[in-house]
Amino acid sequence: MLIDSHVNLHAPQFDEDREAVIARARAAGVGLMVTICDRVSRFEAVHAIAMAHGDVWATVGTHPHEAKENPLLDPGALCDLAARPKVVGIGETGLDFHYDLSPRDVQKAVFRVHAEAARLTGLPLIVHAREADDAMAEILEEEYARGPFKLLMHCYTSGPELARRAAALGAWFSVSGIATFKAADEVRAVIADMPGDRIILETDCPYLAPMPMRGRRNEPAYLPHILAKLAAVRGWSLAEAEERTEKAFFDLFDRIPRP
Repeated sequence: MLIDSHVNLHAPQFDEDREAVIARARAAGVGLMVTICDRVSRFEAVHAIAMAHGDVWATVGTHPHEAKENPLLDPGALCDLAARPKVVGIGETGLDFHYDLSPRDVQKAVFRVHAEAARLTGLPLIVHAREADDAMAEILEEEYARGPFKLLMHCYTSGPELARRAAALGAWFSVSGIATFKAADEVRAVIADMPGDRIILETDCPYLAPMPMRGRRNEPAYLPHILAKLAAVRGWSLAEAEERTEKAFFDLFDRIPRP
């Protein structure tokens, strides 16, 4: 089964044809999708999509860009929403020091709240990291020392040192369409060294369409292009890559029943 671990089906880019996008994903062999909450205030819209489709699951959280919306976010509030049906992850959360759309101290504080919620719920923490490798590694190690939790380094494009430190905490890694970009040799080098039993796939649609669709609105139906690139980078057959990423996904998102 192909599984898209990170879609943004609530995004306005899908408002005109959301059901058709989901249908095309199924036709392309995508058997399951996780639609991601980018801010708590949008959770109801995200959750409604999951509840309306048997093959779509949801998360709850606030992206670092939006951390300023809830600077005093309480882990209990996340845990309450995470108890709702079909919620299987905490996030997307993390640090983004490239755009700094929220103050860095607020990003860090809100990220730690998500880590606490992941500990309390047992759900995996879905982590966004951009140009914040040292701070990210430090916070992950400090929070993990307070009590373990599962974590996913989503759309991983950071450096090999953060990957090493995250892997030492048992992290999973998701590979996106960036792996197909011509200039992404450094990303592919890190992918080649990721733990082979902890790699999953994502599109991050509607963003980051893979080659040869780059420049278009991304869709889950484009996931086979990412699978093919992962297989090539790792030296796996397509069947092996699909089997490995499926198993890794269900090992991480263990609240989702295996079909």
